[in-house]
Amino acid sequence: MNPSYQNKNEQKGNLLRLLIILAVASAFLWYLSSPRSLYDPEAEPRPVTARGDLAADEQNTIDLFESTSSSVVYITSIELRRSLFSLNIYEIPHGTGSGFIWDRDGRIVTNYHVIEDANRLEVTLADKSSWKGTVVGVSPDKDLAVLQISAPPDRLHPILIGESENLRVGQKVFAIGNPFGLDQTMTTGIVSAIGREINSVSGRTIQGVIQTDAAINPGNSGGPLLDSAGRLIGINTAIYSPSGASAGIGFAVPVNIVNRIVPEIIRYGHVMKPGLGVTIANMQITRRLGIKGVLLIDVQSGSAAEKAGLRGTRRFGNETVLGDVIESVNDNPIASYDDLRNEFDRYRVGDEVVLGIVRNDVRMDIPVVLERVE
Repeated sequence: MNPSYQNKNEQKGNLLRLLIILAVASAFLWYLSSPRSLYDPEAEPRPVTARGDLAADEQNTIDLFESTSSSVVYITSIELRRSLFSLNIYEIPHGTGSGFIWDRDGRIVTNYHVIEDANRLEVTLADKSSWKGTVVGVSPDKDLAVLQISAPPDRLHPILIGESENLRVGQKVFAIGNPFGLDQTMTTGIVSAIGREINSVSGRTIQGVIQTDAAINPGNSGGPLLDSAGRLIGINTAIYSPSGASAGIGFAVPVNIVNRIVPEIIRYGHVMKPGLGVTIANMQITRRLGIKGVLLIDVQSGSAAEKAGLRGTRRFGNETVLGDVIESVNDNPIASYDDLRNEFDRYRVGDEVVLGIVRNDVRMDIPVVLERVE
């Protein structure tokens, strides 16, 4: 045989064997990298690790939500709009908020700003049933409103009432509401501060406000702030947030104000505001005159102020005699009309207070029985 021919056959054989080896290796590598190798037909669920009992504070939070959430409602305010083209009237959601059940007669408490300017109100209970809400009365100065629904008593679970005078910074609080329309949401936090002041929708300051870091977002307004016993200690009213979302600074009107204002709204349809029956000077005038306190301009005939002997500003020919200046109420300093109104808000019509006044540079105390004022 020709040696060169034999060498060529051997080379071809070697090349064929090499190709076979490469093909087998490639097939093996493909098999190893094939997705089928990621699957295991024998796979089973992993055994569940026993958890044990919930921590005491966890169980308390769960119990609190389960016992209190049925007292919280979801409020939708509906606005009527007229079509520019067809002139048809249609309804659109104007806003949402929260509230809570006050009593088994179907009264609901919420913020005034939640229901302000609404043409129709819809109240949704925790059982998902919806009811028409009718406004009983409002207090814009305290950002409070009372609604009425016709739900039967067995569907109504009034919230437990607590107290806010003895709150301490650092104690746990819980908020239940409907942030961004997500109903029955619970958040937790602490009392961050007490004795804060915020402005109501009427421009009046609300004093004694509770500050909390419990997450409060749009839609939480009107919902309850609770203590660890599930009692109402405040009504969530406002947040401080540059972005409009929760920034860990929320404010709640204390329950002591709520528990005083709501019964008056239920009785009379409005708040019985105690006062004197006087007209006071603009604060710019008192500052210009260097007066510290509230200057009386006019005392109404037959008013509580007149009966107590208070004097307004009078003119004798070309001479003006300034009226009494109220500097304190029951020894609490008064520097503005807002201070005076806020101090009177602590009392009821018919209560007696002692005014510290200055008359002709002489300081004196004068008792006055507060009367109802508009």
